[in-house]
Amino acid sequence: MCADMERLPLAANSMNLVWSNLALQWAHDLESTLKNIHRTLAPGGLLMFATFGPDTLKELRTAFAAIDDAPHVNRFIDLHDVGDMLIHAGFASPVMEMEMLTLTYTDLKTLMRDLKGIGAHNAAVARKRGLLGKSAWARLEHAYETHRLEGRLPATFEVIYGHAWAGDKTRREDGRQVIEFKIGERQRQSGLA
Repeated sequence: MCADMERLPLAANSMNLVWSNLALQWAHDLESTLKNIHRTLAPGGLLMFATFGPDTLKELRTAFAAIDDAPHVNRFIDLHDVGDMLIHAGFASPVMEMEMLTLTYTDLKTLMRDLKGIGAHNAAVARKRGLLGKSAWARLEHAYETHRLEGRLPATFEVIYGHAWAGDKTRREDGRQVIEFKIGERQRQSGLA
């Protein structure tokens, strides 16, 4: 099935496991997306994910800031905020970890090709449309060069790993608790029910 993660066409309580690898950071409204995922998970179901944190591509963000004030690199959500969103979405017992990974490149063009190859793009609403001109590209390359270490250009990725349980799902979206009364078979037969 190919579907929008923000509007999953799946029945409520129909999944036991949702696995998301480097997709949640592209959601327009992460908390709403998490609520939708929670809706699809069966009681006791598990969400496991990896997403990017705010230090992702910090070198590129700094280099772009040296040439203009426009947002060129996405802002990613902090680990603690993701944890809060999980709780607000109805998940229980979230566990979060973070790891910093640094890839290195010979030049900026190779880094930009890699980003394009994984489908990364600037999703900021206020982003500039169109390509950088030659002058702006030269200033960007010059600004990025200040990060060069041991002959290589670093690109940092803050990767957040997490998992959380759907829980018993006895709370409604408005926060009310659902309490279920079950009458035993013996009580029904004896006429006590």
